[in-house]
Amino acid sequence: MKGSTKEESFNVSEFIMHHIQDAHEWHLWGKDSSATSIYLPVILWDNGLKLFNAKHLYHGEAIHIEGEEPVHYTVGTGAAKGYALCHEEIYKIKKGGLQFHEGHPTNVHPMDFSITKNVLALFIGSFLLVLLMVSTSNFYRKNGAVAPKGLAKFLEPIIVMVQDDIAKANIHGGKHKRYVGFLLTVFFFILINNLLGMIPVFPGGANLTGNITVTFFLAVCTLLITVFSGNKNYWKHIFATPGVPLALLPIMIPIEIIGIFTKPFALMIRLFANMTAGHIIVLALISIIFINKSEAWGLLSVPMALFISVLELLVAFLQAYLFATLSALFIGAAVEEDHH
Repeated sequence: MKGSTKEESFNVSEFIMHHIQDAHEWHLWGKDSSATSIYLPVILWDNGLKLFNAKHLYHGEAIHIEGEEPVHYTVGTGAAKGYALCHEEIYKIKKGGLQFHEGHPTNVHPMDFSITKNVLALFIGSFLLVLLMVSTSNFYRKNGAVAPKGLAKFLEPIIVMVQDDIAKANIHGGKHKRYVGFLLTVFFFILINNLLGMIPVFPGGANLTGNITVTFFLAVCTLLITVFSGNKNYWKHIFATPGVPLALLPIMIPIEIIGIFTKPFALMIRLFANMTAGHIIVLALISIIFINKSEAWGLLSVPMALFISVLELLVAFLQAYLFATLSALFIGAAVEEDHH
């Protein structure tokens, strides 16, 4: 065949998307048939509960369709027979395989409750969060108000910072105590998962905080706490803004209501975009070596990728700090008393 001797070109976008998107496997190293991965459980609801290992999908029959946008997908075998995996989405198939329209499958989606890479990363991050907080709490419960040691010595300054510089500084009148637990949880959850997605000893690190579903949920938590904590003064500023002429209220009220939702929306996009962008930049710099097919380019791309990775350490902490601070600011505005 004409294309059989042609060397396959390096696809940068496919390489980057493979690393930042969610998957039904946890890829460790290697490529194609020689790759080493942890295959995760697939849980589908399709006229009943279907359970099988993702290996049955990844090691099924590989199909390649040529066109303006070439499409790759695999047809499941064994327990996964009747399903296909395309762009990490699972579809039901009948005779003839997947059907496509403008490069996108049109087959039916079964309800997917699988333990994907991001879900597993969520479990790991949550476990570490609980482990850190319980260990620190047990230290003080056992020893009382003493000088911290070990893990508590490291965590206490951060906890005090969140309590005093984030919660107390933005939620006044002693009301911050009700919200310190939430703000600490949000701060450490984001920080831990930001770091887990970066460290090299976490092979194929999951881009959990770069998943918009996760940042959406965190933003919704902030929105619900803000709305349900809102006092009479808060809602007065929404529906009867002081100092605004009565004739302008029909304009101001919709703007204020939209503002309730745009604030957490900005939280969601900021965290998602910053963490995803950092991963994309590092992977793009590494891709320079493969694009030019020369190890010599590593003398340029590797130091630059290392610099961006170090910068991402700062961003990991900064994004956790900003999310917690802005959440505290929104909550503080909702519980602020009228001073006039």
